[in-house]
Amino acid sequence: MNLPAYEVWFITGSQHLYGDEILKQVAGHSLKMVEELNATAGFPTKLIWKPTVKSSEEILSTIIAANSEEKCVGIITWMHTFSPAKMWIAGLKALRKPICHLHTQFNSEIPWSEIDMDFMNLNQSAHGDREFGHIVSRMKLGVKVVVGYWKDREVWERLDKWLRVCNAWADAQDMKIARFGDNMNNVAVTDGDKVDAELRLGYHVDYYPIGDLVGYVEKVTPSEYGVLLSEYDKMYEFEPEAREGGKKRTSVVEAARIEVAMRKFLEERKIKAFTTNFNALHGLHQLPGLACQRLMSEGIGFGAEGDWKTAALLRSMKVMANGLKGGTSFMEDYTYNFDGKNSAILQAHMLEVCPSIAAARPRLEVHPLGIGGKADPARLVFNTASGRGIAATIVDMGNRFRMIVNDVEIIDTKAPLPKLPVARAYWKPMPDLMTSAHAWILAGGTHHTSFSVAIDNEYLEDFAQIADIEMLVIDRNTTIGNFKKDIKLNDVYYKIMK
Repeated sequence: MNLPAYEVWFITGSQHLYGDEILKQVAGHSLKMVEELNATAGFPTKLIWKPTVKSSEEILSTIIAANSEEKCVGIITWMHTFSPAKMWIAGLKALRKPICHLHTQFNSEIPWSEIDMDFMNLNQSAHGDREFGHIVSRMKLGVKVVVGYWKDREVWERLDKWLRVCNAWADAQDMKIARFGDNMNNVAVTDGDKVDAELRLGYHVDYYPIGDLVGYVEKVTPSEYGVLLSEYDKMYEFEPEAREGGKKRTSVVEAARIEVAMRKFLEERKIKAFTTNFNALHGLHQLPGLACQRLMSEGIGFGAEGDWKTAALLRSMKVMANGLKGGTSFMEDYTYNFDGKNSAILQAHMLEVCPSIAAARPRLEVHPLGIGGKADPARLVFNTASGRGIAATIVDMGNRFRMIVNDVEIIDTKAPLPKLPVARAYWKPMPDLMTSAHAWILAGGTHHTSFSVAIDNEYLEDFAQIADIEMLVIDRNTTIGNFKKDIKLNDVYYKIMK
């Protein structure tokens, strides 16, 4: 998740018609823009200036070079002057990286008293970018379009989002996902076509018997898990019986052993996301809840009950949110509080919710678990801070993957929850619970989600566009009538076009 290690190429279009003097000014303008953006915009990934492309051959060679550069996660194009778009066809046909069309110009205002035809011929972005936009549209390329003056903060913010998504997309292309045990028995929505997922999204999903992990647990030494226990003691509040000398301490020790083993297992195989299944725990003394929570907080994707699509999406959202304020976590719909327009959902899971979304210092507790048939597991207990967030999922619709995103408002619970020892969030889905739940069910959404207070749905819109998968958004403006129309239109589009 080292976003500064990667780069996005800034490619400026023109043509030989203008002569050397004009082309020098074009190059100077684009270089100055790149230098200032890198210095002032605070982007997570550096922009790399490339010489102005003025012919089909230059465009093609530049794009082939971008395809071949592992550090390059995308390209930004800008037509400073007029770049005839037929020159771009071969290059755009060859492009294998995400593309953003920045529609801007070097100067912010028209110099009313001094403007002449030389100025007009040099500053033609309003002209040239429309020519480029035509060929991109005709070729049906999924392109991010950002419009505005390049020094404006709004432009920076939209570019920043897209740069983060480019990193997440690059990260997904070699994403190894480990399933400890298979998908939970007979559950449909969390399963899917793993071959198509690798073709479309880059995910490589592997099954590992739980015994493979148990072998690692058995080799963990006291010194290894002792380091983690010391870390726990410093980082978290504790229920008294879970502290050193308490009668629940053995459960905390076992949780540390499992975390050491799981971390080694994932690191050795360069695995970025994983799933567990409480039906497949043979050889483990407890469900690995604490390990899952802590690994998520470090950026590893997670999905419960074999839900590999949610695990992968969570990892991608972690990459997008890297360095931003707020957390991102696996989450599950549990139970409703019906109260008219104030109706809300209590979100939680048995154990595995990421502490990055905690409102305060998490508390480490040990409690029985009614399913799984294992010893009492350790877990971090906390509430989620109020604010705005998104809940997202990816489902397999048979002929395509569909991303569903719901805007949510996290609110305080109606009362304390002294008998519910799990991490939780309580939120009002937009536009209201009845509309949201109705739309989510119509769309075939899962009961698991990847939840974030760090990013918004524009990030996921960009990701879905790059991946060329369907996306449905449930927000303040959603109505069931229009949502049904969107689903039907999308069905027609994917039957005809895909």
